[in-house]
This record gives sequence, structure tokens and C-alpha cells, in this order.
Amino acid sequence: MMNSFPVNVKTLRVSEGPNQKVFYPQVEGMKNPQFERFINQTIIQETQELINQQIANMPTTVAEMIGLYEMKNNQRQVLSLTISNYTYHYQAAHGMTYIKGLTFDLEKKEACKLSDLFKPGSNYIERISILVDRQIKERDVMVIEDFETIQADQDFYLADKTLVIFFQLYQLAPYAFGFPFFPISVYDIQDILNEDGPLGRLAENN
Repeated sequence: MMNSFPVNVKTLRVSEGPNQKVFYPQVEGMKNPQFERFINQTIIQETQELINQQIANMPTTVAEMIGLYEMKNNQRQVLSLTISNYTYHYQAAHGMTYIKGLTFDLEKKEACKLSDLFKPGSNYIERISILVDRQIKERDVMVIEDFETIQADQDFYLADKTLVIFFQLYQLAPYAFGFPFFPISVYDIQDILNEDGPLGRLAENN
């Protein structure tokens, strides 16, 4: 597969304040400079939105802010990562963390939505919801209220041959439970995968 090598990634830091350490990734050395700029600008924008979200939600001064990222997949023309932001405000009961998943199809040169991973018209929401509900019961996940369905734009990332669905703090489970992550093997949803999409490409055996 042409240009299937992993992209190069470097780490940069946002200069926001003495109590704030926010690191984020930037890709470099891609053969398409325009798409490289698009990826990097998207990451910067999402990193800033997490910062804004933290500041907007609390009126008090930031005591500590830590922004990190994790590369989840960098192969087969698929780049998938998460960026996170933990912030503690003075006099708050506890800190708050938000996570954002970003996936890019390097072959089609576009950012990916969850729907892009599946065949048009497929019942991916229902299929994934069934698998998530099964894991909730098997793992005895303590939910705030009965789980019914994922959203069409549910948070996700890709890791090798796995689709990982996740929820924000308080969105599904109590704060003390942490982030609920639900790994779904491509083999459980292979019949509805978009074969030309990122997850279909990762499901290939060659």
C-alpha cells in the first residue's frame, strides 16, 4: 500500500500560564502539506476547545491544568488519537477531565466521523448499542441511568483492529467510575463495515 508508513509526530506545548501544562501532537513530513496543515489545525482547535470548556465551566481560578495526548493508531493510512485535559479549580470538590477522540483517514484525506466507518444505511447505532449494553452488564458497570443507545456522533477512537467507544465523565457512569471505555472487535461488526473506510482497512488481514 502506497504511503502506508506511520506519520511522524512531534510534541508541542501550549503556553497558557504557570499552572498549566498542555501538550499536544503535531504531524510532520507528510507528502501532502495541505492535509498535514488540516490535521494539525484540527488538533490545535480541539486542544483549545478543551481548554475553553474547562475555563467556561468554572468561575474560579485554575489551580492546575494538564493536557496530554495518546496515539492510538498510526498504521494502514489511519491516524487515531485522543487528547485530554484535566483541570482543577481552587475550592472545587475535585478536578475535571475531558477526552476528545480524533481519527483521520490518510488515504481519503479527511477527518472521520463514526458513521464513516460503516456502510451507508447500516444499523451501526443499534449494533454498537447492543454490544455496549452487553459489556455494561458483563462488567457490572454502575450507570447513572439505564443505558439505551449510543449517539450518532458518539466519542470513539481506533486501535489496531478495535473500535473503542467511550463516554465522558458523568455521561454514563458516576465520576468515581472514571471514563467508561468499550472496546469492540472489528470481527463483531465486520458485516456492516465500510470496506473502503478506516476500520475496514484495519480489519484486513494482509
